[in-house]
Amino acid sequence: MIVRPVRNSDLPSLIELARSTGAGLTTLPANEERLAHRVGWAEKTFRGEAGRGDADYLFVLEDDDEKVVGISAVAGAVGLREPWYNYRVGLTVSASQELNIYREIPTLFLANDLTGNSELCSLFLHADYRNGLNGRLLSKARMLFIAEFPELFGTKTIAEMRGISDEEGHSPFWESLGRHFFKMEFSQADYLTGVGNRAFIAELMPKFPLYSCFLSEAAREVIGRVHVSTEPALAMLKAEGFSYQGYVDIFDAGPAIECETSKIRAVRDSQALVLAVGTPGDDATPFLIHNRKREDCRVTAAPARFAAGTLVVDPQTAKRLRLSAGDQVRAVPLSPARESI
Repeated sequence: MIVRPVRNSDLPSLIELARSTGAGLTTLPANEERLAHRVGWAEKTFRGEAGRGDADYLFVLEDDDEKVVGISAVAGAVGLREPWYNYRVGLTVSASQELNIYREIPTLFLANDLTGNSELCSLFLHADYRNGLNGRLLSKARMLFIAEFPELFGTKTIAEMRGISDEEGHSPFWESLGRHFFKMEFSQADYLTGVGNRAFIAELMPKFPLYSCFLSEAAREVIGRVHVSTEPALAMLKAEGFSYQGYVDIFDAGPAIECETSKIRAVRDSQALVLAVGTPGDDATPFLIHNRKREDCRVTAAPARFAAGTLVVDPQTAKRLRLSAGDQVRAVPLSPARESI
């Protein structure tokens, strides 16, 4: 398996992937015109023709038969061209000594606090390939790319996680809040943001703080929680140093997690090494390995070991990276010690 930049010839595969995602992945809508535009813009981004506010580093996961089976992306900076909204979960305290009443009420404040941060987004892997190292490779390859080109990204990186919704795509948070202001289905609002139409949020969303006690019990219970299918991705990012700091999505209340870019484990611990081709050995551990290129970026996950300042990999791994012995790579153990392999 290899992770590489998207190209125009991948469009049919992306459409097929987008149609299988269901609700919740707003940055990969099943809209051919929108996806074609995004692919074209991603190609410009990898060529260095986009500013950070417009940069969209879109990657695909490809098997050895050159079949595209997954997608992931990094946005250079969010909110620099159009407003980036989240709810900040705060607290309002009401008290009366005379009546001996003291109340702490969680409150939602509409905020643009995450503007300017880089964002991990658009992660999706075909169901038939959710095994082995594939999921971690697809997600963490972006981090190694960030490590190689830190000047392209913000000082903080965020990831918006999919919130709770049922099998039909109904969100209890949306039903209790968003529907009253938008008068549309959750899936339609979700789709509109995915195709870049965010102006309606500012036009229709109330600007004043919202007291969570006015929401349904079902809506209150999902604030800051992720969809069951997103739990593995959340655990993976937490192991890399990401944490929840009280920001949630305005539609489904899924958490936005964040980490200082330089403190992301895969960024912080990665090293530039010389590639050696041979036999890694039985004690080899999975490494994330990047060929240190931008437009021709290739990242893979494979058993490897350190030896006298080099990283030893087998010939198949070198072939996937399109490198030879003596070439430079950037590498990091695929998983931190506390994350199970």
